[in-house]
Amino acid sequence: MPNSGSGSGRILVVDDQPANLRAVSTLLTRFGYEVITAGTGEAALALAVEQVPDLLLLDMMMPGMDGFELLAQIKQHPELIRLPAIFLTAAQDRELLLRAFDAGAVDYVTKPFMPEELLARVNAHLGLKLTRDRLERVARERQELVNLVAHDLKNPLSSVLFASDVLRHNGCKPERIPRYLEMIHESAADAIGYIRRYLEMQAAHNGAPHAVTPVSLQEIVDWLQERYELQLESRGMRLQINGGDDGSRVAIDGLVLRQVAENLITNAMKYAPGSVVELSIRAASPGFRQLYVEDRGPGIAPARQRELFKPFTRLSDSDSEDGMSSGLGLSLAKQILAGSGGQLWYEDRDGGGARFVVELPVAAPA
Repeated sequence: MPNSGSGSGRILVVDDQPANLRAVSTLLTRFGYEVITAGTGEAALALAVEQVPDLLLLDMMMPGMDGFELLAQIKQHPELIRLPAIFLTAAQDRELLLRAFDAGAVDYVTKPFMPEELLARVNAHLGLKLTRDRLERVARERQELVNLVAHDLKNPLSSVLFASDVLRHNGCKPERIPRYLEMIHESAADAIGYIRRYLEMQAAHNGAPHAVTPVSLQEIVDWLQERYELQLESRGMRLQINGGDDGSRVAIDGLVLRQVAENLITNAMKYAPGSVVELSIRAASPGFRQLYVEDRGPGIAPARQRELFKPFTRLSDSDSEDGMSSGLGLSLAKQILAGSGGQLWYEDRDGGGARFVVELPVAAPA
């Protein structure tokens, strides 16, 4: 028998005749496919939900739940709604075959079938399905990258806008002008740095190494104080630094950690106006360090806490600040930290307010 193609993908085969199940599964397994089998429609439905297949081969006529009912049930599950299905049938009735296509089948093979024909149809429809999955994955990854870039550029560009507005409207003392100019320069440099990092990430995805330089939490705290002191002051807020660091460095790129910390500070600026924002560096379990970002704002309602780190979830229904909140910040921050072996979580603060805890592993000595 000629090889009709190298198999890849999971196929669910459904037939109430054990001999048919053995014949089809043996053939498909021989050509490299992962095959799962079910003898009833009910068992097939449970398997499909538990182990989502790439292709469904099902008998048209079965006792109990037949192929038509099974396909209808499968289409009720969002993760299975686009599952391609091929009917295996001894029926030559035109009306039944038309009904099969109306039910959502993409093809049919009549019994007794020629192995070459079955393999050819399986290869064709499975290839289309896997190609579609790859294209959707690429489109999703590109959209995620666009979201990430847009979100991360928002903070440095907001700092540029803040400082330039102050200068344009003569809103500061002459001795402070150099500081605002430095803020504009550094924020623009940060934006360029983020873009450069995204390009390096793409290169790393294509096989080029991406070096990570560990950073101390004290450096991050000092940077936050320098960058956001004036913006907090303009809102009647200030930063309070509690304690110090022991000089150990954490295993994450400094630019990346600054992105995470910026997001927590700007959230406090938006949702806890007038509050003192406290930054604390603490020892955690052995081999880990923590950064606390705390405020005395309203905190986060318990109902919202469950959704806090999901994409497109905002801390408040209103975004009176600038209309630019995407609800992606905390979700992206959690993903970024997880990629470096760290964690991000929220706690209600004793006496009221919010506390976000960033925990990261200490970097191994160089």
